[in-house]
Amino acid sequence: MAKKSTKKITSIGGSALIEGIMMRGPKRTTVCVRTGENNIYCEDVSINTIPSKFKIFKLPFLRGIAGLIDSMRLSYKSLMLSADKALEAGEIEEEEPSKFEKWLDDKFGDKLVKVLMVIASVIGVAFAVGLFFFVPSFLFDFTANFVPAFQGDTELAVFWKSVFEGVIKIALFLLYIVLCSQMTEMKRVFMYHGAEHKTIFCYENEEELTVENVKKQSRFHPRCGTSFMVLMLVVGILVGLFIPVAPFGIGVLRPIFKIILLPVSCGIGYELIKICGKHDNLATRIISAPGLWAQRITTKEPDDKMIEVAIEAIKSVIPEDGSDIVCK
Repeated sequence: MAKKSTKKITSIGGSALIEGIMMRGPKRTTVCVRTGENNIYCEDVSINTIPSKFKIFKLPFLRGIAGLIDSMRLSYKSLMLSADKALEAGEIEEEEPSKFEKWLDDKFGDKLVKVLMVIASVIGVAFAVGLFFFVPSFLFDFTANFVPAFQGDTELAVFWKSVFEGVIKIALFLLYIVLCSQMTEMKRVFMYHGAEHKTIFCYENEEELTVENVKKQSRFHPRCGTSFMVLMLVVGILVGLFIPVAPFGIGVLRPIFKIILLPVSCGIGYELIKICGKHDNLATRIISAPGLWAQRITTKEPDDKMIEVAIEAIKSVIPEDGSDIVCK
């Protein structure tokens, strides 16, 4: 939604959880989870943010890196809380553990769970790095055997490789979220995502936070994690223009250099998403467009019960002194 459609812009943001929503304001962050037909569990969560420890990460571009890491930490903590509360309330079904799983739990308990989570995280990161950095580079090099324009290490070849890699990454990302959207559990998460966006828009339009007022709002918001991820991928194409096809004559160094320069893409993407959230003009609409298109997959129209959770969450974090208002 364009800035002209809202009466003010808030710094409040959030994320969809399992049967709930996390809302983050300037002074507090609250997780609200549906625990029954007429019950909503709310709990404040917090982390020690990177900028609070290292002031340098409050500077432009650097704050984007810190913001991404802190958001991931806070989202993970909130997600685990929502999963626990949803399980306790019976909102989601817990699968019966196998005999082997019961044996492992009896023998090792929580220690094994922590080790397995670390191993799973390492494997997940390694898989993502390989899929999004090395696979696109390999596919380009393979394609270069048949496309003359892709051959060599000229400026034209660098251009085509950067574009080729970027398109492949965006396609993989979209394919991933499309596949996720087919899962019943994820469909509900995407519906809560829509409720989060619509509730924030209702607040920014200075309308009373009621289910009916929230329902008529747009579910596509320019300041969204989906938009940020897509924007980072697009910025990565531009960053790739400055990296040779084969640095020092070694092709495998290009994806390694792109990994090293990932904080640059992150920092630029963060600043652009903030600009798009504050301004409405042709340039910001063009920048926001890919992310808003992707939100057609990651957000769905919520039901009334989900909207009630979102309203409860945002009411909990709206500061009385108006310190969340970025501009009017």
